[in-house]
Amino acid sequence: MYGYAQNKPALLKRLKRAEGQVRGVAKMVDDDKYCIDILTQISAVQAALDKVALGLMKDHARHCMTASKNDKEMAAKADELVGALGRMLSH
Repeated sequence: MYGYAQNKPALLKRLKRAEGQVRGVAKMVDDDKYCIDILTQISAVQAALDKVALGLMKDHARHCMTASKNDKEMAAKADELVGALGRMLSH
């Protein structure tokens, strides 16, 4: 079982909200809305996804890293987490 199991309903709720926002952005483009308004909505979608990502990282740190049996495994989990954070920040 993954560390996010306890927060899965909240994560899914956030993802569904972001999915609705993306559909809204697509409709704005289809309806030829003002580009600054579209960019504002895209920023909101990115913020929503960032919150999901941070929640997953928090759960990973609490569950997977604390479940590590030794220092070598803990270091590998920490490297994995830092790599994921780097990929998230580079978008």
